[in-house]
Amino acid sequence: MAKARKTARKSARRAQPRTRGAASTDAIALLKADHRQVEEWFEQFESARSDSRQQELAQKICQALKVHTEIEEEIFYPAFLEATDEEDIHHEAEVEHDGAKKLIAQIEGSGPDDDYFHAKVTVLSEMIKHHVQEEEKRDGMFAKARQSDMDLEALGGQLAARKAELMSESGSGAPSRRSRQEPGMQLGR
Repeated sequence: MAKARKTARKSARRAQPRTRGAASTDAIALLKADHRQVEEWFEQFESARSDSRQQELAQKICQALKVHTEIEEEIFYPAFLEATDEEDIHHEAEVEHDGAKKLIAQIEGSGPDDDYFHAKVTVLSEMIKHHVQEEEKRDGMFAKARQSDMDLEALGGQLAARKAELMSESGSGAPSRRSRQEPGMQLGR
């Protein structure tokens, strides 16, 4: 009986049209939009010629990643783990976040005058590309979330609200320290 209800919920959820866009509250659409924004900023960083522009972009990237990571760790990842029991995927994502947080802290503590600044941002870009690929691949976290009984619309609303809260707390781009580990990686615009 419970299996039949779960199948019915999945069928009903699949039958509902999904809105994809800025106004969408779908959790995965929101997280993917964050991914695309940071990818764009990494590309701009690579082509930036001035130190001040590189510094500005690095700050945007770090702040965005901190917000994104915090909302994933507080809201999306626990819901994903509860709905799917996919511990390996969940744990790998958490470990990737931890590595990125350490590098973000180093980038935030330096600038273009640091001989390793550009290299640190480049390595962070590579780390994030890998992480995004893992989340977005055919059998990755997002695909498994869509196959589960997660309410992605409700989760999207929670993610959007928390993201707005974190962005307003940071105001000038100062990092929020509410994350559970090191300087929380939070991805917002």
